[in-house]
Amino acid sequence: MKVIEILKESKETLFSIEILPPMKGKNINDLYRVIDPLMEFKPPFIDVTYHREEIIYKKNTDGSLREVPLRKRPGTVGICAALMNKYKVEAVPHLICGGFTKEETEDALFSLYYLGIENVLVIKGDEIGKSEYHIEDRVNRNVYAVDLVDQIRKMNKGNFLHEETKSDFHTNFCVGVAGYPEKHFEAPNLNSDLRYLKAKVEAGADYIVTQMFFDNSKFFAFVDKCRAAGINVPIIPGIKPIATLSHLNILPSMFHIDIPEDLEKAMSSCKNNNDVKQVGIEWAIAQSKELKAANVPCIHYYTMSRSENTAAIAREVF
Repeated sequence: MKVIEILKESKETLFSIEILPPMKGKNINDLYRVIDPLMEFKPPFIDVTYHREEIIYKKNTDGSLREVPLRKRPGTVGICAALMNKYKVEAVPHLICGGFTKEETEDALFSLYYLGIENVLVIKGDEIGKSEYHIEDRVNRNVYAVDLVDQIRKMNKGNFLHEETKSDFHTNFCVGVAGYPEKHFEAPNLNSDLRYLKAKVEAGADYIVTQMFFDNSKFFAFVDKCRAAGINVPIIPGIKPIATLSHLNILPSMFHIDIPEDLEKAMSSCKNNNDVKQVGIEWAIAQSKELKAANVPCIHYYTMSRSENTAAIAREVF
């Protein structure tokens, strides 16, 4: 079932989660142990993130160094199939632009479609280096998320990369995209970021999931601006429970978001990370209750493949 259909049919705010694939060499049962405690809250779909390759350097026989791409986590296709089989929920793999040609992306989408996976979430993904793309790359690669959304839309209409792939066959993916209540860090301002978001919706995106935020007023203002700009698809808020004192610096630096002063003071007064974890849970409960009272379609929790915090929040909210 498509996410957009799930959202339309629900009469109340839904609970959904996002998980990381296990590291290579780890047992998938480790992932199941994260998800099992959260299934009592009946998530209708589970997002599976994808991290692009990293570059490591290996020494050649002559002593020089060469760049070697390394993927520390497996792809999402097998993980999504396993989740759908075990939990009977919809799995939503993340698709990224970086590191793949359009043909590789098309192959991955065919694999997902043949497995009965109807939903994908499209993001640009991190770049390894600014020199990665050239102008001519837009012919062979999806440089921006809007390019990837467009490729999926074309496949949904039966238009594939090779002319010889002609038949009445077409895919039927539901497409989610990312939204940024505090704007994407590459955008010069929020209004320009909204133009990029609207372009993704016009290219075929069915719904939006937001980056994490800790101030609900910024989410509500973001939704108002989206509606004023003519963006009318469902917008799902993304929530991340604070878990360690290091998040105070890591999250703003990595995700370009603000930590509200009240939350920062509460965290700074904690004696240890157990205290910080409780502060994070209580803050997320308050956020979630306010969002639920505002009748958001779903609240999406970034678990980082840990269940205790999210389960504690869900018990109070759902």
